[in-house]
Amino acid sequence: MKPFLEHIKTSKDSSWVLFDRRLPAIPFEWHYNSEYELTLTLNSRGQRFIGDNISRYDDGDLVLIGPKIPHTWCSSEDVCKEREHQALVLWFSDAFVKGMIDPHVELKPIRRLLERSSRALTFSEPVREKAREIVCAMVEQGPGARLTGLLSVLLLLAEDAGSAPLASEANQSESFAEATEERIGRVISHLHEHYRDEMVVEKLVRIGALSRSSLHRLFKRQTRMTMGMYVAHLRVGHACALLLNSEKPIAVIADEVGYGNLANFNRQFKGLKGQTPREFRRAFQRVLPDGPPARRAVTS
Repeated sequence: MKPFLEHIKTSKDSSWVLFDRRLPAIPFEWHYNSEYELTLTLNSRGQRFIGDNISRYDDGDLVLIGPKIPHTWCSSEDVCKEREHQALVLWFSDAFVKGMIDPHVELKPIRRLLERSSRALTFSEPVREKAREIVCAMVEQGPGARLTGLLSVLLLLAEDAGSAPLASEANQSESFAEATEERIGRVISHLHEHYRDEMVVEKLVRIGALSRSSLHRLFKRQTRMTMGMYVAHLRVGHACALLLNSEKPIAVIADEVGYGNLANFNRQFKGLKGQTPREFRRAFQRVLPDGPPARRAVTS
């Protein structure tokens, strides 16, 4: 299954992004970013998929992911039933690194840390606990204090002798021209919000402020797939999460992700995953039983 590009926007008062994501469950959304990503996952247990690594995660999971590495989390249960699953996600670009970090000799350990993030990194429990305090505090802080917090947590992670890589470098996705990302990003954001609905190309043309031919050409250049195939990946990705973490009938899941025709859902699911929805559900029950983390290849 090919990863989709997640488009990240910064606000006017910040050069990077802190996103506080709270959901009843974390869905399977196989994607990648152009930015560095530090994700702290709270009140959640399940599986995380990063490059060619599949591992279990628990409350307080902390991972630093370099640009272009496909990844997703997929929750199976919460820790506290009264609270939502929470992911605090910090995104910062290579331009931010070159402007803020590279010019300062005091921050060279961060540069080395980011170079190692090309394989994605996990961290030791003591460091995760300290980083958790810093990142959680940042949610209520203003832009200036958040920037200080970001540098503090990256310096903390850079000093962790217990950090370990997760994925092989071969799992990075190809880079794309930055000029294309902003224009197509609006279209991608719309598709993520409305993937269940019928895709109307004329509406996407208006959203992207492009001609019809330019939209198709630039979209395929950016994502390496057509818009129709991109929507199919979104729908199948959400279906994977429902198959793994619910007992809903397959026909109900098909309808929930936008397929009014069960046969069409089964055909597209098998085309992307190499197995039927029923086979997928059974296979993952065998692949990820209760027990220690497993390292397995993600199907492409």
